Amino acid sequence: MVLRLLNGLRTLRRPNHHNFLCQLMNSHREFLGILLAPISTPPFDFRHFSDAAQLLPKESSSPERASTPNDAKNNNNATRVSSKSSLNETELAKFSAIAETWWDAEGPFKPLHALNPARVAFIRSTLCEHFRKDPNSPRPFVGLRFADVGCGGGILSESLARMGATVTGVDAVEKNINIARLHAEMDHVTSTIEYCCTTAEKLVEEQRQFDAVIALEVIEHVADPAEFCKSLAALTVPNGATVISTVNRTMRAYAMAIVAAEYILNWLPKGTHEWSRFLTAEELVLILHRASITVHEMAGFVYNPFTGKWVLSEDISVNLIAFGTKNLR
Repeated sequence: MVLRLLNGLRTLRRPNHHNFLCQLMNSHREFLGILLAPISTPPFDFRHFSDAAQLLPKESSSPERASTPNDAKNNNNATRVSSKSSLNETELAKFSAIAETWWDAEGPFKPLHALNPARVAFIRSTLCEHFRKDPNSPRPFVGLRFADVGCGGGILSESLARMGATVTGVDAVEKNINIARLHAEMDHVTSTIEYCCTTAEKLVEEQRQFDAVIALEVIEHVADPAEFCKSLAALTVPNGATVISTVNRTMRAYAMAIVAAEYILNWLPKGTHEWSRFLTAEELVLILHRASITVHEMAGFVYNPFTGKWVLSEDISVNLIAFGTKNLR
């Protein structure tokens, strides 16, 4: 294990972190201990996922008033979005090269297939609470419009459609959209998904809006996270929901999401992530706040190597997912 780790570090050529990682992962037992051990995190002005086991009173999660066309119009004027695209061509090329493997559960996207149940659990819980829907219903999101920005091959989009949402899947890689459409057409429930090969910015120009806008494992691949979040906000109706997941910019995340996942365990293709592109939890909250989105809840994902499953956790030191709402103006 140590030799494989050191070989991976030589390949990475990240001398600034060499000593840290050697001490951190000097044995297989210690490596698993680090993977599973809880990490204390600084306090934020939002709830951890585990604090929301019971739904808030009706008035706490209900809109102050019903949204009107004028609200949307005024909100679009208030949240100005630059026409500058947040696309990163290098990142697009990475995913285009492996687009055909989206639905191969043992392929490059195996981690996303494994992570999806935990992501869906967080989305179901937070959005059912916010929209006052029954979390025990098999289709709680009937009547709601969701946008899955950076949908890839449609792994999450199909889960949302099965829960009753009217889903629009958005991705800038044409191969991804083609794969998503083909797979969705195999089931009449998912065949209703609208897939668009476009960007969030272009949807804003088309004045599209949704009850919830979701962007999972996307923000770390865009060129301008702040502009990207402004676009997500513009796509969200007033008091609508925004859900974003990403990788925290911590040393532990570097060890786990890059060194371990890409160079040791080979869960992801080498070069999938760049540590410098990650955002810290504080940065993500601030960027969303500046885009008129208030974060209310945040959770982490922790992998259990003995069960092979991901579970929700208060540990946000590596993977994190945040739920926020767009401010009423």
